[in-house]
Amino acid sequence: MIPPKPKSRKGKGSVWRFIRDFRGDILSAQSDRLYRAWMAEFRGPFVHSFTCNDPKLIDMILRRRPMDFPKSPRMAAGLQPLLGNSSFISNGATWKHQRRIIDLAFEGGRTREAFPAMWDAANSAVARLEPLADGTEIDIEPQAAHVAADVIFRSLFSIPIEDQTAAQVFSSFREHQDAQPMVNLGGLLALPQWARMHNRRAKASARRIRDLIRDLIARRSDEIRDGTAPADLATRIMTTPDPVTKKCFTDREMIDEVATFFLAGHETSASALAWSLYLLAEYPEWQEKIAVEANQHLAPDFACMKDLLVARAVFREALRLYPPVAMTVRECRHAETLRDRKAPAGAQLVLSPWHLHRHERLWERPDDFDPGRWDTPNGRKCQREAYMPFSMGSRACPGAGFAMIEGPLILAAIVARYRIDPPSTPPIPIMRLTLRGKNGIHLRLQKR
Repeated sequence: MIPPKPKSRKGKGSVWRFIRDFRGDILSAQSDRLYRAWMAEFRGPFVHSFTCNDPKLIDMILRRRPMDFPKSPRMAAGLQPLLGNSSFISNGATWKHQRRIIDLAFEGGRTREAFPAMWDAANSAVARLEPLADGTEIDIEPQAAHVAADVIFRSLFSIPIEDQTAAQVFSSFREHQDAQPMVNLGGLLALPQWARMHNRRAKASARRIRDLIRDLIARRSDEIRDGTAPADLATRIMTTPDPVTKKCFTDREMIDEVATFFLAGHETSASALAWSLYLLAEYPEWQEKIAVEANQHLAPDFACMKDLLVARAVFREALRLYPPVAMTVRECRHAETLRDRKAPAGAQLVLSPWHLHRHERLWERPDDFDPGRWDTPNGRKCQREAYMPFSMGSRACPGAGFAMIEGPLILAAIVARYRIDPPSTPPIPIMRLTLRGKNGIHLRLQKR
């Protein structure tokens, strides 16, 4: 059984064919040639773009010369109502200032300190699933989103998802995702601003989320002033000065960053966890390996993570097949030559983990689910050169280490308690804010 992927268009791609064939899903509107091409050039009335799959090009863009290829402002425009000018979408000196503070706050990954919060969130998720574990088909995406949000709130603010404000942020974020599911389309097509206006519902939900976050930050500011603040991630970020400017984040900057942590840490983790659980349903032999491993090693001690090797390999493979951020866009600051093609200043560079992770000239059996591939020469080589679920280089996600503890831990906790069976109909991957199932990701749970 090959894990599901959208059916791509046959033949050579063009912007006009993309627009003609677009039916609300960017992935299926792409040409199938992108699974073999090193680069593809597209021209249209608003766009001159290059899809870059060559690992050497990606290395140049993300690792060797990242400041010459900033994040596309067109791509960022769709996220600005929620994220403001956070480190996720900013560029230049602003981004450097933000990232210096965040890197210090995340110094060492901070995963050991966050482990108790992850453990409690995982156990709460296992308990919430119990009434649903009767063999009836359920959509696991809302459950994955719930536990991922719980981890974020416990790690950031030392409050569970059941906290009133946390629950309101979670609910509002789901509404925001439904209101503006295609923020990436304008960036990929480089549409002008007038064609990318935000709808009222999306702007309203973004305002509501930011107002709730503002309340959480105000409460924490009072606790910091009174000396009663817990030593969690929010406190570290709010009290860490930029080593260059000696300035801490303003309240507005902090709102931007918390909104970003919620988007990048909750939405992406939820996507990865849901696809991981689905893959385990379709591949029971790997599910049983995790169950055995969890029964032997899972414990409320950070040291147990070094022994959850199967869970980690499964989660890594799920991130390969279903990268939460399936595409992103950089921009040429200057005119460039890319594989003998002239790219003018302002050209859009589409980086697609979806196509890179399934590239037929890089990976052995690229469409197969095989967690064992990471122990092979090809798997190790591709992990270094052609694997970017958390991006690469200086703009790689600072929470990557955090996610690689959270995901395997929650997987192990769920599989230790429940057997997972596949749905009657496989999910269809579709690119929204993150990679989700078009009609959800369904499976069946039963108690072990």
